[in-house]
Amino acid sequence: MFHQLIRILLCICLFVSSLVAAHAAPPVSPATTQTSATVTVFNRPVVEFRAPLLGVPVGERAQRASEVLRRMLATSSSGKVTLQPIPQGISIMLDGVLAFTMVPEDVDPLKQESLEQAAKNAATALELVVRETREARDLKVLMRAAGFVLAATLAFLLLVWLLHRARKWLTFRLASLAHTHAERLSVGGESLMNRERLLQLVRRAVTLVYWALALFLFYDWLGFTLGRFPYTRPWGERLTQYLLDLIARFGGAIARTIPDLLVAVLIFLIAKFMIDLLKTVFERVEQGKLEIAWLDRDTVSPTRRLISAGIWLFALVMAYPYLPGSGTEAFKGLSVLIGLMVSLGASSLVGQAASGLILMYTRTIRAGEYVQISGHQGTVMELGLFTTRIRTGLGEELTLPNALILGNVSRNYSRTVGDGFILETGVTIGYDTPWRQVHAMLIEAAGRTPGVQSEPAPRVFQTALSDYYPEYRLACQVLRSGPTQRAEVLSALHGNIQDVFNEYGVQIMSPHYLSDPPEAKIVPKEQWYQAPAQRAEN
Repeated sequence: MFHQLIRILLCICLFVSSLVAAHAAPPVSPATTQTSATVTVFNRPVVEFRAPLLGVPVGERAQRASEVLRRMLATSSSGKVTLQPIPQGISIMLDGVLAFTMVPEDVDPLKQESLEQAAKNAATALELVVRETREARDLKVLMRAAGFVLAATLAFLLLVWLLHRARKWLTFRLASLAHTHAERLSVGGESLMNRERLLQLVRRAVTLVYWALALFLFYDWLGFTLGRFPYTRPWGERLTQYLLDLIARFGGAIARTIPDLLVAVLIFLIAKFMIDLLKTVFERVEQGKLEIAWLDRDTVSPTRRLISAGIWLFALVMAYPYLPGSGTEAFKGLSVLIGLMVSLGASSLVGQAASGLILMYTRTIRAGEYVQISGHQGTVMELGLFTTRIRTGLGEELTLPNALILGNVSRNYSRTVGDGFILETGVTIGYDTPWRQVHAMLIEAAGRTPGVQSEPAPRVFQTALSDYYPEYRLACQVLRSGPTQRAEVLSALHGNIQDVFNEYGVQIMSPHYLSDPPEAKIVPKEQWYQAPAQRAEN
């Protein structure tokens, strides 16, 4: 701790020396062409000359006045300052002796004051210099000031030591809490932050606060110390005034932004009120208590999100001019950067979102329906703004971009059925097998399959008379009970078709033509109604 205090004192000494060098008034050179020059005595600005007098340049006037004042202050008795009008302007007298002269051209045009007022201000500044000059020669005053500085230094060191102790205690305390609760910051069993990294972050945060408070104490101690001695008092006043100006500037900026901030908050509150009001309408539509021609249960959710996003964007645009710092160059640059990032990276996102909205509002597919898209079959689990999730009968979950769905032909097996879906399969049998028998066997296989509805009854279609065989297609309806049910029912139906064909001695094959057979491949009329086919009653 002692070594740290020594380092702090060395830093203070270096800072004070640099501050003194920075505030030391440079000597006024007569050869330098100047429009104005300040007379500074004992680090106090007394008056500022803005015009030459009797051919004497401004810089030389200021240098002569400074030298005259220093000699007069060294031998001044009463230190009385008076004003004496002269034809050229007003002379400032010290103990009845001319100190310097002010002319009308020396008045600051920005202050809009008269020559008499400017001369009185200069006299007041000179009186302060006279008092501080005498104070600097008073040993008792200097000793008392040194005592105050010593007490302030001890208080400063004590506060720094207390800060150091508080820093150690707070670091230990926060490190213990971070070590204890670090494992709670996890998602899915995985920790969001490494424990050692969290401890290091806590230590750095405490160190940053410690040095910020230490520098503030040092700044306050330095201003107090410099203000105790007449020669350095102006520097201390500047430090204190700088801090006060900084606080006033921040406070004024905050005070000026409060009305605009209230307007921005009001705009956002109105937007929130409108969204809550529309939320009630959307919930009634979603529950079926309210009917709107262009809105139903399938489109109410995306419509609510779109309208909410539009209201928030409109509120943000309206509130933007009232946000603190919206007119600064930094805020404008940030807006340009965000706009550039959105324009470069959002083209594909906008396309996907537009495709998602088209799918939602055209009601091409809905959640729970069994569909086939680009060779993929499955149950629609979720229709999102950018992607659609489909679960296949094998338990796989596919994520398809909405632009892919919109750009391909989609088959919907559930739209015309209601609570179920269409199940279809096909076989190819040679021309020597009666088609009526094939129809009957396929229907019988469908009747044996659990889940297949008897009403409406399964139907068989001859979809093609190919070169080698007819093509038969069985279509039936199944009630929906889960996303994998269609694959299970289809598998059971295929097994029953094989069993039924085996029972009636019919081969499931697709013959190819190589040469004319010795006997014609036709079905005699007496065999048209082979079992299980039944003759239709007239």
